[in-house]
Amino acid sequence: MFALIKARPAGMPAAAAKPIDHRFNPGRAGLAVMLALSCSLAGCLPATTPAGRADPADPAANVAGAGYRSTIAPYTALRPVEPGPWLEQNRRVAPAPKSGQQE
Repeated sequence: MFALIKARPAGMPAAAAKPIDHRFNPGRAGLAVMLALSCSLAGCLPATTPAGRADPADPAANVAGAGYRSTIAPYTALRPVEPGPWLEQNRRVAPAPKSGQQE
C-alpha cells in the first residue's frame, strides 16, 4: 500500500503531485462543537481538592503567616529649603582631581 502512495505521484503531472495540506481547520461549526464538548466534559470532573493541598474549608489547616510590609516605609519628606552656596555645592559633586593636577 505504501508503495502505491509513492508510485502515484511519479506518474502524475507536476501540478497534481503536490502534497495535500492536511492541517486541521475546523471552521466555526467545528469550534462550536469542540467548545460544547469540552464544557460538557468539564462538568464530569470531580469537585474535590487536588491531592497534596489542604482543604480551604478546613479551619484546622496549616497556612502560611500573613506579613505586612509598608509600601511607603523608606519615604522621607523633602521640604523646600534655602539654596546653599553654589560654589560649595559644585565642589561636592565634582569628580575627584587626578594625581598631579590642580583643583
